[in-house]
Amino acid sequence: MILMKLAIAMTLLVADSNKVTTPPKGYKLVWADEFNKNGMVDTSIWQFEKGFVRNNELQWYQTQNAWCENGKLIIEARRETRPNPVYKEGSNNWKEKRKDITYTSASINTRGKKAFQYGRFEIRAKIIAQPGLWPAIWTLGTHKEWPWNGEIDIMEYYKGDILANVATGTAERYKAKWFTTKKPYTSFNDPDWDKSFHTWRMDWDEHFIRLYVDDLLLNEIRLSDAVNPDGSNPFQQPHYLLLNLAIGGDNGGDPSNTPFPSRYEVDYVRVYQKIQTL
Repeated sequence: MILMKLAIAMTLLVADSNKVTTPPKGYKLVWADEFNKNGMVDTSIWQFEKGFVRNNELQWYQTQNAWCENGKLIIEARRETRPNPVYKEGSNNWKEKRKDITYTSASINTRGKKAFQYGRFEIRAKIIAQPGLWPAIWTLGTHKEWPWNGEIDIMEYYKGDILANVATGTAERYKAKWFTTKKPYTSFNDPDWDKSFHTWRMDWDEHFIRLYVDDLLLNEIRLSDAVNPDGSNPFQQPHYLLLNLAIGGDNGGDPSNTPFPSRYEVDYVRVYQKIQTL
């Protein structure tokens, strides 16, 4: 009876993906965040972006919109109105000309804390596929300015599509060259697809970046094709991780008829690297 109870307990433990992980063959786990402690995210690893940040997005990023709860990272987008503290009457700057904040959300990253060159990145998350929402799992290189530092979008969702992207620099400052694939959300033939958690994965080595969802290959990029105009390769350097939920902006769409608050939930983030053999 005792052995049976132990066997059942072990089965339940293995079934709880938030507690147990077995490294893929030939790999070792080098870092993970399972988000198992309720409350504030671990600020020894993660830092917050604040304010209006990029892409003409509607949300004001703030720390109050992200926390850990029941073994999950919660990033909550809210529709709320309050004065924009950086508002300047007559300004043409998109961050300053908005008199009010109308949405809030959160964006966290490991810049200056954790960065990795090559490996398997695995993130289990649940998104909500609604107009105006723009959740993402992505990386940026630690050296050079964007996009010469390289961007990898392990997951983006907006306007009905799941995207898997890589970006490099071009001769024009702040203009990227994109290697993009889109998969319509409806192509999963499951109207409840966004009510479940899914596993996004990047396999990145010296030759390729391969991006997956639930083991389905979405995009494959040869590193020799993804170079900057000067021949430098932004994917032969460490990258740090970003998790965020944007609203509207250049790509996100119109959120005016979307229900809020809206939660983007992350079960875990795991990074594996190949075991070095002599």
